[in-house]
Amino acid sequence: MTLPDTTPPAAEIDAILRGQHGDPFRILGMHQPDAQGPVCVSVFAPDAEEVIVTDPEGQDVAALQRVNPEGFFHGRMEDRRAPFAYRLRLRAATGHEWALHDPYAFGPVLGELDAYLLGEGRHEHLYDRLGAHPLTHEGVAGTAFAVWAPNARRVSVVGHFNAWDGRRHPMRRRGANGVWEIFLPGIGRGEIYKYEILNAYGHLQPLKADPVGFRAELPPADASIVHGKPRHEWTDGAWLAARPADQRAEPMSIYEVHLGSWRRTLENGTLDYATLAAQLIDYVTEMGFTHVEFLPPSEHPFSGSWGYQPVGLFAPTARFGTPDAFAAMVDRLHGAGIGVIVDWVPAHFPSDAHGLGQFDGTALYEHADPRQGFHQDWNTLIYNFGRREVANFLRASATYWLKELHVDALRVDAVASMLYLDYSRAPGAWVPNRYGGRENLDAIDFLKGVNEVVRAYAPGALTIAEESTAWPGVSRPVAEGGLGFDFKWNMGWMHDTLSYMATDPVHRKYHHHHMTFGLVYAFSENFVLPLSHDEVVHGKGSMLQKMPGDRWQKFANLRAYYGFMWGHPGKKLLFMGSEFGQEREWNHDRSLDWHLLDDPMHEGVRRTVRDLNALYRSEPGLHQRDCVAEGFGWIEGGDTENNVFSFARHGADGSRPVVVVANMAPVVREGYRIGVPQGGAWAERLNTDAEAYGGSGVGNAGTLQASAEGMHGQPASFSLTLPPLATIFLTPE
Repeated sequence: MTLPDTTPPAAEIDAILRGQHGDPFRILGMHQPDAQGPVCVSVFAPDAEEVIVTDPEGQDVAALQRVNPEGFFHGRMEDRRAPFAYRLRLRAATGHEWALHDPYAFGPVLGELDAYLLGEGRHEHLYDRLGAHPLTHEGVAGTAFAVWAPNARRVSVVGHFNAWDGRRHPMRRRGANGVWEIFLPGIGRGEIYKYEILNAYGHLQPLKADPVGFRAELPPADASIVHGKPRHEWTDGAWLAARPADQRAEPMSIYEVHLGSWRRTLENGTLDYATLAAQLIDYVTEMGFTHVEFLPPSEHPFSGSWGYQPVGLFAPTARFGTPDAFAAMVDRLHGAGIGVIVDWVPAHFPSDAHGLGQFDGTALYEHADPRQGFHQDWNTLIYNFGRREVANFLRASATYWLKELHVDALRVDAVASMLYLDYSRAPGAWVPNRYGGRENLDAIDFLKGVNEVVRAYAPGALTIAEESTAWPGVSRPVAEGGLGFDFKWNMGWMHDTLSYMATDPVHRKYHHHHMTFGLVYAFSENFVLPLSHDEVVHGKGSMLQKMPGDRWQKFANLRAYYGFMWGHPGKKLLFMGSEFGQEREWNHDRSLDWHLLDDPMHEGVRRTVRDLNALYRSEPGLHQRDCVAEGFGWIEGGDTENNVFSFARHGADGSRPVVVVANMAPVVREGYRIGVPQGGAWAERLNTDAEAYGGSGVGNAGTLQASAEGMHGQPASFSLTLPPLATIFLTPE
């Protein structure tokens, strides 16, 4: 009996050779066309002159026939009537021989349920399945690759291991939902790869980095690197377990850091994660900050974006080391009692060819309509938050940083740009929602979903919104109609108070409300007071440069302002360099000017911030009721003629009050009487005009006795000496 020819049809072979075949597993690998007949093997190996099928012990089973000169081999094993485990031994025309496992001999890694949930956009831990995962599959070590590209005709993994030839490792499509996968035996950590995608019209896309890549090449190179999730052995279990679910009553003083320019080597090189961890721990501990906040550490192609145009939402940037080194830095910071916040950017992404834009030849992650999908301010693309797979992808990124990298909080960038469809757009240049309004209903639902997922999967972790409008309920629970963030940046307070401080003191009485207006709405949200990187770039000058007056007055103004800020309700955030009065505007390509600390005036500002942090953390009255009206009371907020502000801060019942008085005029005020919450002895705890800080040393040494003479609605009062351009803190003894 003559057995039928098992060689695939010429059209099928041609499709494999041209990289146009949509189902390569149906052709390549081992098959048994007839249940009673012999098995056959098809291999595409363009570098080989000869291909031999061997058993797992390396014994030859059959030599395959070269049925196409471009490298398509096929053979039928007459004496084999059942599929079996096999390997391939190949020989090039040069005589070089090598052996390998055939990727098309392996079954799927993804289960049916995983593939379904991924395609449906309902897999909250999609990073456990998508991306490149080194593992052992069917007894063989290699890497499982999986990617979502629903509109692609063909997707291949390419890298040095296959000469970047997309014809060699086309992937298996799982179902109708667009998840592609392949297991490549022998591929391990450190291999560089991308995806080659043939779109629905048969056109090749630019090579794409892995959307769920865990590690990337050092920019400007832009490929992904096989790594898997971080393998760091964590030691911070006690830290994570101790994080309270509600941190509104906890002290929170945040040091905002750009990892590439905080400090640099003498040759202006960047520090690595390990060195940054060691030096940050020493400095932040000595300064008394409770948290560090990193400008976006996600992988990004352009350093000048400071990380705010990310491409790799699952990959810590390679600029400072590996993902494991990033994890170790977080672990070490936790070990030193320092919380870690990272900026997370779901509002937009860059249009770099290797990124998410037109990923499978369609507007997959972004909106197709530029009125919805293009940010005019940043020349970036906007995610389609209403597409469940995209929302799922972004939620999984949030979970990844919090759960897998142990970050304590996400500060979500540019929330206002997400909430409004007409954000920074001219009339007619935006698309109203289904009710005709300007609110981005999909983004609202997405943000609520992110915050609920964080609560579920990362207990004790926080989300913080950079939201610059009066959108109601940003930091209120979703169940109460809010967006569900824990905190919101108080951009209004920042703008108003900086405007006041930049005004010459002789004119400040006309702008007094800029310092007091924030208290009208101070408890409408859970606020963070931010003096961030945005205030010291793009020609705005440094914090010190903003202050009016001569050199002494500039430093005095800055110290007084920090005193006012640390006394004011709300958590604190200060960008690096501002704590010692950096003179020049921040430059991301240079280190901070640490040599300035040799100057007593700069060292004085640093000591001021250090001591403000210590006082803030030690006095419950300064932090326990940051977010409720009971924690604050004006003593005298209307002394416009003298440029003086006085108020009391209160902690929980039983804690002592803290009185804060700020004199924003460059003159000493003797005998300035104010009311205070109780009589008896009071002490001046901190004075920003102290000589140790570079001030004039005017103040209230010793003990102040508050008399029973009521004033300003308070039961007692005392008379103070107010130093020039200074803030003082007083507590009862």
